[in-house]
Amino acid sequence: MIFDDLEAIADEYVLGLLDPAEQAAVEAEANRNPALQQAIGRAQDRFLPLDMTAAPVPVPPDLWPRIEARLSPAKVNRAEEPPPAANDNRLRFWRRSAFGGLAASLLLAIGLGWSLMRSVEPLVVAVLVNEAGEVQAVVEDFGSERAVVRLLTDVGLPADRTLQVWTLPSKDMGPVSLGLIDGASSTRLDPPSLPRPRDAQLYEITLEPAGGSPTGRPTGPILAKGFAKLPR
Repeated sequence: MIFDDLEAIADEYVLGLLDPAEQAAVEAEANRNPALQQAIGRAQDRFLPLDMTAAPVPVPPDLWPRIEARLSPAKVNRAEEPPPAANDNRLRFWRRSAFGGLAASLLLAIGLGWSLMRSVEPLVVAVLVNEAGEVQAVVEDFGSERAVVRLLTDVGLPADRTLQVWTLPSKDMGPVSLGLIDGASSTRLDPPSLPRPRDAQLYEITLEPAGGSPTGRPTGPILAKGFAKLPR
């Protein structure tokens, strides 16, 4: 596999368009190629909004047989054509063409969706660290529209505990919950209507009882906190 266009390869890898052999080759190359690792990271960031809003749909096991049946030369009146040669590659050609068309349609749909969403940038970004100064999570706040939290470390949670994300719009308003983290590495939150987030606004994650804080204010220990920055 030729790694001459890292951005394109990273996009195809993140979108799952590579076959198993190509995927393994990309992963092996990424282990020794920092530039490819960075390209994959950028691709994951670009397609995160799609990943957060699109529900996974399993591909039916009979999808390709159905496509193949429609493309099969058996449907052609063989009485009107000479017998195919032993090396007839028509079915293989149509298989490649059909797959190429499906892949192109998928890329077009994703490209259109991304082009519509890429102009929507977070209003602020906050890097949350623990008491030891270790980065634990990143919060991207889009205002009252949504917020995205990415956990950067594994957190072992007891069954009766949950993680809750807070922000401090102002001292008068006090801490306000942005929502609960369901344990995934990336979680989309639907915050309440709040003032526009500002530079140096405080964000934090606390350990709370299952279902969230019973008081509407942080009650558990602070696992990570940080101050927002305006994207440049």
